[in-house]
This record gives sequence, structure tokens and C-alpha cells, in this order.
Amino acid sequence: MDWQAFEVSIMLAVLTCLSLLPIGLALAYLLVKSNFMGRGIIEAIITLPLVLPPTVLGYFLLVGMDNDSFLGSVFVSLTGQSLAFSFAGLWFASIIYSLPFAVQPMMRALEKIEPEIREAAWCSGLSKWRTFFKIELPLAWPGIITAMVLCFSHTLGEFGVVLMIGGNIAGETRTLSIAIYDSVLAFEHQQAQTMSLILLAIALVTISVVYSFNRTRVLRF
Repeated sequence: MDWQAFEVSIMLAVLTCLSLLPIGLALAYLLVKSNFMGRGIIEAIITLPLVLPPTVLGYFLLVGMDNDSFLGSVFVSLTGQSLAFSFAGLWFASIIYSLPFAVQPMMRALEKIEPEIREAAWCSGLSKWRTFFKIELPLAWPGIITAMVLCFSHTLGEFGVVLMIGGNIAGETRTLSIAIYDSVLAFEHQQAQTMSLILLAIALVTISVVYSFNRTRVLRF
């Protein structure tokens, strides 16, 4: 068992979820509340990671993180290190490829809130921001929990983008999915099986918790 790769995977998944919580909420709220020109294009861009092959997405992200690119050059000037093949680059890439898993469940949850509820809150004297935090956010909580679990599980098991962006640097960019691949190539099938079962167990437990949480909430109401 590669515990170092396990630690990198968990850290990457947690940081990605923490980053996508505010980003996903902001994008979901904007897309649900606004009807502006180009909304369809923004939704399509957010959804692209779901339909693009991971290697294609990884290639474009790798090009965007090159030291000669704007993003890569800014990162080098600030840190003195390359963004590609680093944990920071892997973190940034994880936010991009897990974005639709955060935004879409949050959008569906916000869309289910009846307009009359918001109007009643406004008539009671609540501002739009207080209505969001006191009324809409609690009502959308099941969708937010679902989004975070999906992001966590997806980030934990991603392989193609991780390999393209992070490579295979032990202790920095080598995740469990990469370690499983290496173990298979080295004919270490017992180790590969152990790590695969761990990923399977984590995914099963997290998704089961979400279903149980949502079912309990529905029964209460």
C-alpha cells in the first residue's frame, strides 16, 4: 500500500472540495438567477470536462500552465517554480475537471426553491443576501452536500488529467490512481488490488452517506 500516494490523494480531494464550495455556489447562483446573453456558452464551458476525454482536457490545461503561458509565467514570477508537474498545478486542474460535479447539483437544488419563498422573505424585510444565507442556502443544502461528495470521489479517482498535469512525482503529484497503474505495470497485483479496494470503499461510503442524508431529509418533510 502506497500511503504517501493515499495522503496526496486525500489532500488533493479535500482542497478541491473546499475550493469548489464557494466557486460552485457563486456560479450556480449566477446561472440560476440571471438570464443574460451567453449563459448557454458558460454552461457549456462548465460542462465540457464531462464530455472531453481526460487526455484532451489534460493537454489543454498543460499548455495553459506552461512557463511561457500567462498563467504559468505569473506563477513562476510569484513562486519561482513551474505550475505544471507540481501539486499546485494539480490542484488547479482538479478544480477545473471537477467543476461540473459541483455546479450542476447546486443549480438543481437552487432551481427547486419556489420563487414565492424568496418573495415572502423579501416582504418580511430580508435583503437578498440575508435571504440567500438564511433561506435559500439551508434549502439547497442537500444539493450542496451531493456536489461536495461527487467532487471528492471524482477527484480521488481521476487518472488521465492527473497523469498529464502532475506526472508521477512521489510525495507531490503521485496519487492513488497513478500508484495503482504503476503497480499493475510492475505486476504487483496484490498492492494494486488493495489500493483499488480502498478507493472503491471510500466512494461507496461517501455516496451511501449522501443518499441516506437526502432520504432522511425527505422523510422529515
